[in-house]
Formats: sequence, structure tokens, C-alpha cells
Amino acid sequence: MLNEDTKAEIQAAYRAVLAGKDLRARYGQRLMIAEIARYLGEITENDGQRTSAHKACVLEAGTGTGKTLAYLLAAIPVARQLGKQLVVSTATVALQDQIVNKDLPDLKAHSGLDVSWSLAKGRGRYLCLSKVEQRLHGHGNQDSDTIPLFMLQEEPGEPAETRAFHEKLFSSYAAREWDGDRDHWPDHIPDDIWQGVTTDHRQCTNRRCSYFDSCPFFSARAELEHADVIVANHDLVLADLALGGGAILPKPEDTIYVMDEAHHLPDKALNHFAASLGLEGTRQWLRSLSQALAQLLPHLPADAEAARTVQKLTDLAREIDPMLSDVHEWLEENTPWEGGEDGGNSQYRFPGARLPDELSTRVTALQQQQVQLTRRLDQLADFLDEGMDERREGDIDRETAEAWYPVVGQFHARAEDQLRLWQAWSEAVPEAEEGEDSTRTPAPARWLNRRGGENGDITLYSSPVLADNVLFSRLWSRCFGAILTSATLTALGRFDRLSMRAGLPADSRCLVIPSNFRYQENATVEVPASSMEPGDPASYAERLVDRLPGVLEGDTAALVLFTARRDMQRVRDMLPETWRDCVITQDDHTRAEVLDRHRQRVDNGQTSILFGVASFAEGIDLPGTYLEHVVITRLPFSVPDDPIEASLAEWIEERGGNPFMEISVPDASIRLVQAAGRLLRSESDTGRVTILDRRIISRRYGSMLLDALPPFRRVIAA
Repeated sequence: MLNEDTKAEIQAAYRAVLAGKDLRARYGQRLMIAEIARYLGEITENDGQRTSAHKACVLEAGTGTGKTLAYLLAAIPVARQLGKQLVVSTATVALQDQIVNKDLPDLKAHSGLDVSWSLAKGRGRYLCLSKVEQRLHGHGNQDSDTIPLFMLQEEPGEPAETRAFHEKLFSSYAAREWDGDRDHWPDHIPDDIWQGVTTDHRQCTNRRCSYFDSCPFFSARAELEHADVIVANHDLVLADLALGGGAILPKPEDTIYVMDEAHHLPDKALNHFAASLGLEGTRQWLRSLSQALAQLLPHLPADAEAARTVQKLTDLAREIDPMLSDVHEWLEENTPWEGGEDGGNSQYRFPGARLPDELSTRVTALQQQQVQLTRRLDQLADFLDEGMDERREGDIDRETAEAWYPVVGQFHARAEDQLRLWQAWSEAVPEAEEGEDSTRTPAPARWLNRRGGENGDITLYSSPVLADNVLFSRLWSRCFGAILTSATLTALGRFDRLSMRAGLPADSRCLVIPSNFRYQENATVEVPASSMEPGDPASYAERLVDRLPGVLEGDTAALVLFTARRDMQRVRDMLPETWRDCVITQDDHTRAEVLDRHRQRVDNGQTSILFGVASFAEGIDLPGTYLEHVVITRLPFSVPDDPIEASLAEWIEERGGNPFMEISVPDASIRLVQAAGRLLRSESDTGRVTILDRRIISRRYGSMLLDALPPFRRVIAA
């Protein structure tokens, strides 16, 4: 239960923000604050542990609601009362930066709340001082017996320049001119340079490291412990959960999560818990492992257990290599590949995730060998860890241990990734028993990609089809509280799609927050007489070229959205020159530069027409005169070649459902709403949305898609 002081604190803070920024209260924002406070207040706990049933608070709130201020105002005082930390997670860097650099400072300046915050990032965004020291040591000692040779290799002609840059990184951090965060370095650091001076959880020696007390990552992490609000991203939250929770961020049990841009979370989870393995790449990795082990062996006492482990690892690498070659040969000969014309990439998905018996036997054998390999690498890492512990007497000297622990850790991490794939492919897929609902949870998707035609490298993939079990078991059933919000959480006006894909707890409260926008007065959705059935892609592009000039006539700022880059480029190239000169495609420059050039044109009184695909249908913000017309050339149905979506469709069919109506139409509805959402970005904006795909009125599902859009005034040509 919320105490009266907390309620009063929220109300006073909201009044202070409105007065301090000269804003008027918005009904939707007030409702959102009240819903979040009510949800958190209903959570019961005993000695800090949640005792009430787990449920989430799910709030769809469109542009103009002021949702960031709403969830911060409601959640910060409650989290403080409960002794919990608030983790605000976003899907995009842009929103993350806005919260850290604008929203939280504004809140602190005007609300009267004494709030602290910190931005959480993974180890890979921070400088590893030990790595830099090793690189600098290696540059001066190319004949070093301790530093692994392949750690010292540089591109020809670059050592002096690279060494100077490493010295600059090290000295800037030592002089406190830089905090070790890659994003705070004044210039862009190329990926290949950065990878040599950062680390991950497998390579990091933690408290064993001589630089632990001055480590940039652990210094930043220490700040998290004292922050009221931790701003993170979905990928970092999922990475923390994969490590058991509490490894990077606070433990889920001690955390109230706000998942902003929550519609991205299920797909992010699928990507995070998927696995892949390239057969040829893995064989090359095994050769690198053998070379590294051969370099390490002379530094180990001959009778030490670590030396015997190295020998066993060498034997395992030698045994696994021909097994991988055999799998490649079998797949090449027995897979009914799809696509791959003219030497291109080809693909095959195993229906029902069921592997042929001959392949399954090979996979099981590889999985057993990979278990041994991963276990031995873990043992070797433990021996090296002992060598760094001054309190214990080990067989390995400290200098060797410090140099080799990150190397072995890197190999161990890769081995674990490989093991995940073999385990995912080895798990039995239960057969459906008659009269038993064994299809309640879909089998994982398993598929192959072959690059470059016959005898090209083959990559094996596995992924959950739905993220429901992963998110429920690792997040919803553990966290103290969870608030999900976004402008697009419903599909066809319902939360069913999100609930299925995200595994939301039963009895979660889901609500659509009313918008402040006057849609009927300010905008129209139009289906002109020139709209058409898509048909053949080539002829459709030609017909678009004929119709677009008439649709865009009189516009000064428009966004034309396509479902494929090929169509976008084809239409642009076929337009008359007078129109082509007005067009900027999203591929012409970086995203930021495209939008800047568009604004400059509009400011100069020129006509500017943006051509974009899916990524421009979400997340771009062009208020006022910068965007007055959105043209949707084709209903945004996904291309039916995604193995995960195909596996989901297969599962729905097995249950007697209709994949098109249960997947394709709801997914298209979300994309259509997102596209239409580019138009009105403030209460004073006006404009129109034009849909050139006739199916919106000629097909049965079209009315469902139209009804799911904001309540624009409709102009439908017969």
C-alpha cells in the first residue's frame, strides 16, 4: 500500500513540474501516473520480498501523452518508499539519451524530487586497462615469452600509430580527462581497434586484476548501486537476466522495471536467446584454439593438471574437426535447399524442428564432444584463476595466468555459444498425442543458411519461436514490479499479440491511455480513387510512378513509405526529373543527415519528399510543417520467408488456427499504426495519411486495419 506521504509527494511533484514549465495538466498523463501508482501500491511484500501474485502494468500511450514524465513521477517516489531501485529500459539509444540528458534533469529541476540517476552499459563499452597495458607491453616486447603472439599482431604499417592511440587512451584515463566510456571519447573509435582494448565477462579477471580498483567498468557499476534510477537498454537487461540477474544490474527481486518502447522486447528476447554456428568458422576457430594451446603449453609445468587439460583440449579439437566436416557434407548432399539461384544464399527450415535421424545422430555426438570441450576450457580457466590468487599456491605463475586468462576466457565464451546451438538442436521435440494439448508451446525454430551456392559455408540456427517462457521465467516471475509502455502495444485494438509473445503474467492490467490529439479535426486518412491492388512488383512500381505525382501535388513536406528497398529505389529512379529532384531516400545519407537535409529544404521553402522503408515508419520525429503528408504505398505485411515466423505459423495451424489472421494481420496493423503515427507529433499538427493499397477497402481484413488506426476523419473514394 502507498502511504499518504508518498501519494502527496507524487501530487506535489506533478504540480511543481506543471508550474515550473508552464504546462497544463493532460488527462492521459494524469491517468497514467494514477495507474502506475495504483499498480505499485497494490504489490504486497514481506521483508522486501514480493508476496502478491506477479502481474505487470501495461499502458499504451501515444505521442503527446508525456509518458516519460508520467512513469518517472509515479515510480520514483514509490520505489524509494519500498527500498527498490528503478530500472528504465529503452530499445533505442535516442530515447535513452533523451531520458538521461533531458527528462531526468528537467524532472529534478522542476519537481522538487531529490533524484539521482546513472546510465548502465555493458563491459564492452568500457576500456580494459589490463588489455591496454598488455598491448603496450607487447608493442615494446615482440619477443615476449608470456604474451600470446596472436594478441600482439597488428595490421602491417599500423603498429606505431596504434601504439600511440593506445597510449593516448591510457594516459587520458589516468589523467581523469576521460572516464573510459567509449561513447565519451571525443572521436569515433573503429571497432577493430576497440575490440583489442575492451573485454567481456568471460575475459575479465574481476578482483584478481591489478587494475580492479581503478577499472572504468567497475567504477561505473559502483555508481549504479547508489542511483535511484538506472537507465539501461533492453539488450543489457536481457544480458543481465541471461547471467542470472544481478550480474550487471540490480537483482530482479529488488527492481521495479519500466520497459519503454516495450513492443520491441519480445523480438529482442528472441534474438538474445537464439543460437547459431557456422561450420567452417567453427573449424577455423578450432585451429586457432589448437595454436593457442600449443603456445601456452611450454609455460605450464609438465606434470601439472593444467598441462594435462591442455593436452585433452588439443585432442578434442582434433576429434571435433572431422565431425564438423562430416555434418557439412551430409547437409550439402541431403538438404532440399530453397533459393540460391545464380550462386546466391539459400536456406532451409526443418518443419516442426524435427531433424532427420542421420543428422540427429551426428548432432548428438557433436553435442557430447562440445560438452567435454567446454568443460575442459572451464577447468583451464580455473587453473589460471588460481595462478592469479596470491593466497593460493598453484602450478601457474601470476604473469602467465594474467596474460592467458582473458585468452582462455574468450575461447570459453565461444565454446559456450557453440554448445548452446548443439544443445538446442539435440533437444527432443515432443510428438503431439491424440487428445492432448501438446502444441501449447511451440517447438523452437531450426534452420540452415548456405552462403554462396553449392559447397558454401553452412550456418546452423536455433531460436525460440515465442519469448513467452524466457521472459516469464527470467523476468516477470522474479521482478518486484514491471511497467510496460509504448505508443504501439495493441494490435487491432487488443493486447493479445503482446501477451502471447511476451508471456505476460495472468491478470496483468492492460490499458490504452486516451490521446490528447484531436484526430478528427486535425487529420484525414484517405484512400484515393488512384489506389490499387499491388499485384506484380515490377508493374506495381510503374503504376506508383504514374500515381505519386498526383497524390503529392501541392505538398511541401511528405514521407512516402515502401515495404522494400528495391521498390523505393525503382520508383525514385523512374520518377520524372522534376519530382526526382525533390526526393531524398533514407539510403542517400545517414539517418540524421537525411532528416537534417529534409528540414533545411522545408525551412528554405523547397518541396522535400522523403522516401523510406520500415525503419522510417517508426521513430522519426518531424513535427509541424516538417511533415504534413504520409503516403503508405503498400500494406506492411511481412515477407513470409522468416524461419521464426514460419515456425509460429506452423504451430498455429497445428492448433487449428489461421496464421494470416492471427499473425500477419495483427503484425501489419502495428506497422500501419506506427507509420500513421509519424504524422501528428503535437496537438497543433495537421495533415493527411494516404493509403495507396486498395486492399484496405477491398479485403475483409481491411476494415480491421482501418479501425485500428487513430480516429482520423476518413476520405474513401469509391
